[in-house]
Amino acid sequence: MTNEPGTPPVIGVIGGSGIYEVDGLENAEWRRIESPFGEMSDEMLCGDLAGQPMVFLPRHGRGHRIPPSELNFRANIDGLKRAGVTEILSVSACGSLKDELPPGHFVVCDQFIDRTFARSKSFFGTGLVAHVGHGHPTCSRLAGAVGEALSELDIPHQLGGTYLAMEGPQFSTLAESELYRSWGCDVIGMTNMPEAKLAREAEICYVTVAMVTDYDCWHPDHDHVTVDSIIAVLLDNADKGRALVKQTAPKLAGRGASCSAGCQTALDNAIITAPDARDADMAAKLDAIAGRVLGG
Repeated sequence: MTNEPGTPPVIGVIGGSGIYEVDGLENAEWRRIESPFGEMSDEMLCGDLAGQPMVFLPRHGRGHRIPPSELNFRANIDGLKRAGVTEILSVSACGSLKDELPPGHFVVCDQFIDRTFARSKSFFGTGLVAHVGHGHPTCSRLAGAVGEALSELDIPHQLGGTYLAMEGPQFSTLAESELYRSWGCDVIGMTNMPEAKLAREAEICYVTVAMVTDYDCWHPDHDHVTVDSIIAVLLDNADKGRALVKQTAPKLAGRGASCSAGCQTALDNAIITAPDARDADMAAKLDAIAGRVLGG
């Protein structure tokens, strides 16, 4: 399915199991979509929320089966695109790198530093080369809607911030944590890269909502944090996350002909390979991601 500008919005939510249990979700059913990039993390829960089409994807699979480095990010984004998704709310737990962002705070990130190294980061490659602009990696229109919703719900939050994406699955060393703090990063997590890069290649509007569960190991009180306290924050954040999805959805229903931030036309000048030199098999594999510009 291509995503022509003007397509009615379908909101995709990527997150944990607690996020998609939203009150009022109607006509809900689990659907499996095949992707040429392999298996998605799980089936997708599709339904309607106040008349707004919604698609929920458990990022790590139901029961949290898949570690960050083994997530098939390409299949997840390709599958969401095939399901008609036009906007993605990426909701994920993270650690805080700043005193002023304690557990329970949300950060609507607008920048990333990608320190991952073991993941496929592009749909394109040999035979069909593309370079997509990613200077502003999230959708400002979506960020604005999420910020409004957080304010209305009185959820403590910061609009704007840098997400340090680490490979994992181990957490940072103290030296690494202090390095990332010196870079001015706000939060640290393991899942939003290359997710954001692939969403841009797929011409899907994307925003990250990072939910702080704890301070990273730099904090002097880190060793005093108990498992019980972290679980309590996770549960509270899940409640807030569900409320945020429900509050944000109506704000996105009135989207105009195209995204004002340009997300839906990201491939217009990105493909470098000459038409007569393009690999036909790769082009066929990219029917959902790049069909709009490849003529598929």
